[in-house]
Amino acid sequence: MPPDFSALPTPSLRRRMACWLYEGILMFGVVFIADYLFSTLSQTRNAMDNRNAQQSFLFVVFGIYFVWFWAKGQTLAMKTWNIRLTDLQGNPVSQKRAFVRYTLSWLWFLPPLAASWLLALDVKQALVLAGGWIAIWAILSRFHPDRQFWHDALAGTRLVSSLQASILARKG
Repeated sequence: MPPDFSALPTPSLRRRMACWLYEGILMFGVVFIADYLFSTLSQTRNAMDNRNAQQSFLFVVFGIYFVWFWAKGQTLAMKTWNIRLTDLQGNPVSQKRAFVRYTLSWLWFLPPLAASWLLALDVKQALVLAGGWIAIWAILSRFHPDRQFWHDALAGTRLVSSLQASILARKG
C-alpha cells in the first residue's frame, strides 16, 4: 500500500512566513535580472517610461518562476525551509493547479494595493495597510481546518513538511 501523503501536517505559521519572507528576498534577484532584460530590450531610459508594460512583464516572469518551481514541488526558499507544495492528496501539483495558486496568491497584495489606490494613500500609509493585511491574511490560516493559507484551500493545494514527506516516502 502506498504511503498516505495527505496526512502530513502543515508546517507552522512561523516557518511558512519565514519562507515567505525569504522568497521575497530571493525575488529581488529575479526582478533585477528580468527588469534589466526588459529595460535593455525596450531601450527604456527613464524608470517611469513603459511602466505598465514593465509591470505586466514582471507579472508574467513571476508567474513563470512560481508555476515552474511549484509544479516541481518547491522553490529555493521552500527547499531552505523544508516545505513542499502538494495537491490535497499529497501528490505533486500540475502546472495548471500551480497557475491557479499563483493567481490566487495575489490575494496577499491586491486588496491593500486596491485600497491604497482608491483611498489615494501615500507610500507610508500604503505600506502600513499592506503590512496589516499581510498579517491578517496569514493569521486567517488559523481558521482553516488544516491551518493552510486560504489561497491554497481555494487552489486545491497544501503546504507540507518536506522532511516528513521524505521519511514517509522511505517507509512506503
